[in-house]
Amino acid sequence: MSGRCDRAVPLAVKIVVSGGLGVGKTTFIGAISEVGTVDSEAAITQASVGVDSLEGVESKTTTTVALDFGRITLDPTIALYLFGTPGQGRFSFLWDDLVEGALGTVVLADPRRIEECFPAVDYFGTHGTPFVLAVNRFDGAERCDPEAVRETLGLHVEVPVLECDARERASVRNVLGALMDEVVGLRATPTGGRRRAAEGGAHAVTTG
Repeated sequence: MSGRCDRAVPLAVKIVVSGGLGVGKTTFIGAISEVGTVDSEAAITQASVGVDSLEGVESKTTTTVALDFGRITLDPTIALYLFGTPGQGRFSFLWDDLVEGALGTVVLADPRRIEECFPAVDYFGTHGTPFVLAVNRFDGAERCDPEAVRETLGLHVEVPVLECDARERASVRNVLGALMDEVVGLRATPTGGRRRAAEGGAHAVTTG
């Protein structure tokens, strides 16, 4: 047919970006998205007092209350659609909807408050969604040893743990590349998830 476009349409892949309050999820998506990001940032109000812990992020004035969204075309064959979850536990009921259909998850962690990512690690481990843990670098924060983070969280040796800077596009892209490697690897090894579940510790991670 005359005028027909023969260019292939990239495969759409849904990816979730999660973690605790103030770990940089909105920044992470905004740094990589090739379209204007959609976010649901709202001012932190008195309703958060006594409910949401702001320890370590006392200067934070806004937070995601529904989701963040962005898109990045990794190559001509694949486009990632990024969905950021709210970090507060009281909005965790939204996670079930956001994770539906997702092939993988990036769990962001703050090196000053590693314990804040326990809920996300436990949730996505139980859900069976492949994930990588990315420790976000913050100005003034000490660098973390990825293996020390792994031990603190009880992650199996096969779960990728890496550092990133959520403000830098190249760093974010590296994290997404590591996640896609993880997804492809687990799909090629059907028993991988069950092996992790059997060998994990108190916060065992199951994937695949």
